[in-house]
Amino acid sequence: MPDVTRHMIDRGDGAKVELFQAQPESGTPEGAILFVHGNQGGQLIGAQEAVDSGALLRFSSRLHVTAAAVSQPGFGASDGPADFCGPDTQKAIMAALAFLGEQPAVDPARILLYGNSRGAVASAMVAAQLPGLRAVILRSGVYDLKAAYAASSKGLQMTIAQEAGLSEEAFLARSALFHASKIRAETLLLHGRLDDRAPVEQAEQFSDALSDAGVPVMLHVFECGHNIPREYTQMAMRGFLDRVFDPVVTYH
Repeated sequence: MPDVTRHMIDRGDGAKVELFQAQPESGTPEGAILFVHGNQGGQLIGAQEAVDSGALLRFSSRLHVTAAAVSQPGFGASDGPADFCGPDTQKAIMAALAFLGEQPAVDPARILLYGNSRGAVASAMVAAQLPGLRAVILRSGVYDLKAAYAASSKGLQMTIAQEAGLSEEAFLARSALFHASKIRAETLLLHGRLDDRAPVEQAEQFSDALSDAGVPVMLHVFECGHNIPREYTQMAMRGFLDRVFDPVVTYH
């Protein structure tokens, strides 16, 4: 069973980013998966969530890959403030991906990014900036933040306004729907049909945009709300993960 180690890495601008990592014992480079957490209901524990839930050890052991989780700015021990999936959050994720790609046990051509909720918003934007990513899993995200803001609760609207601002530039920097043509990574979208925070239409529109851009994309819609039960996602991801981390098969 691999051990979990904690790292503090540089975001590229002097700010520190917290990363937890579980790495299998292997003599040859294997794949890697990076988890990006969601809002966490005000707990702000960041990447520690993936450690406490056992996700890092579970994914690392079953898939024989390096499994890591990054804390967004303002969460865990990462330097803040939070910017609601904006440029600083995206830089933190990219710094974590670069760190993983430099590990001797990681094959940089087989790195997968997995974002949940607000983590999916930021991860989709990162995918538009890093065409070398092997694959992306986006769970319960929004991909047109301005449209989502208009339909959101007052509380969520206040959070977006405080962290990101409401300028056109701010919305565009957090809306992967308008950057779909830059994404090259095979993408798996997971979404609840009854999601009251991220309308399912967001995932459907993003799936269509990726398909139009020639990106291999699969959309799984479940009969649930924003929090998708683990047993649902396990079934949807099993074959996808096996293909992504297969060292022989490649997809374009």
